[in-house]
Amino acid sequence: MTNRPQRLLALAQLANSVGDGAYYTTSALYFTQVAGIAPARVGLGLTLGWAVGSLVGVPLGRLADRRGPRGTSVLLALGTSAAVASFLLVRGFLPFVLAACVYASAQSGLAAARQALLAGLVPAGERTGLLARLQSTLNGGLAVGAALGGLALGARAATAYRGVLALDAVCFLVCALILLRLPAVRPVGPVAGTGRLAVLRDRPYAVVALLNAVLLLRLPLLSLALPLWITERTGAPAWLASGLFVLNTLAVTLFQVRAARAVTGIGSAVRVLRRSGLVMLASCAVFALSAGRSAWPAAAALIAGAVLQVVAEMQQSAGSWQLSFDLAPADRIGEYQGLFGTGVTVARTLGPLVVTWLLLGWGTPGWLLLGALMPVASYAMGPAARRAARRRAPRAAGEPALVG
Repeated sequence: MTNRPQRLLALAQLANSVGDGAYYTTSALYFTQVAGIAPARVGLGLTLGWAVGSLVGVPLGRLADRRGPRGTSVLLALGTSAAVASFLLVRGFLPFVLAACVYASAQSGLAAARQALLAGLVPAGERTGLLARLQSTLNGGLAVGAALGGLALGARAATAYRGVLALDAVCFLVCALILLRLPAVRPVGPVAGTGRLAVLRDRPYAVVALLNAVLLLRLPLLSLALPLWITERTGAPAWLASGLFVLNTLAVTLFQVRAARAVTGIGSAVRVLRRSGLVMLASCAVFALSAGRSAWPAAAALIAGAVLQVVAEMQQSAGSWQLSFDLAPADRIGEYQGLFGTGVTVARTLGPLVVTWLLLGWGTPGWLLLGALMPVASYAMGPAARRAARRRAPRAAGEPALVG
């Protein structure tokens, strides 16, 4: 295989991440100020949408396995584009919820289908490295999109907000066209003795996915918890929250590939995950030191905590990518990735409630409790991964390989 499929996968990632970055920056204001939906209802509608998205990720991943991941990815990218475009027509809570459900479902299915497509085009030993490069591309695209969204925020005009949504819809259309240029991956037939949605009965793999969801509770920190913590519990300037987000984005863009080089199998993935849990504990402890501090001491603690956090994030990402592929049967990559990907959805749905309750409600003890949860989950990942690998081994010899 040449590098062309990898380049096309990176271009597709770049296209949709630019649109996502612009969308994430402006969507809340569009829904409340232009579409006229109350803020509480926007939050409820998005929560319902992502709840539905978490349920359909597995069946859509199975569809990618059975019907072909390239075609499924293209259709789901087109579905995402259509869902974003439909937001331009939303004028009421119920239509908004329906559009949000379609959007979240298409996004969840697209993530699983693209992982199955990647597995069919890229040898097993190269997947984690490629995912690291795609993650760097993702962060770079989000930064560009966020800058474009910032221009719309500066304009404070309904036309500018609509332009951002139109841009996001076009970006997913471009993503679909790029994916269509990739080689087709032959669908794989069912293996004898396995039923429909077998991943739901694979308890060892489900435990690994659950532990990964716990580790992903870090996701709301930069976007929600830290901005509130900075303004309510420290003397640091409010703009530092934006600076920490930029720091995280640049670090992942520059160093994620390097962080993934040490991960080559299940054993190295488990070791990296353990380190990430300990580093995340240290990060939370340093963040806690900012409580009640004046501007400069608080800022120093927050920046140091953010550096540790992004190191833990890059390690956790690399380790989890390796496990998600290595522990999945070759004939059900999309289905298993659909389940594994629900960790992101769950963390984004429940994470804000858990994190704000712990950190803003409990303060320093909350930071320490959240931090302690990370090494507990990361060290539990070792036994869980070994059990999943033992379950996987007896079936591996008889599985068909994905064919490009």
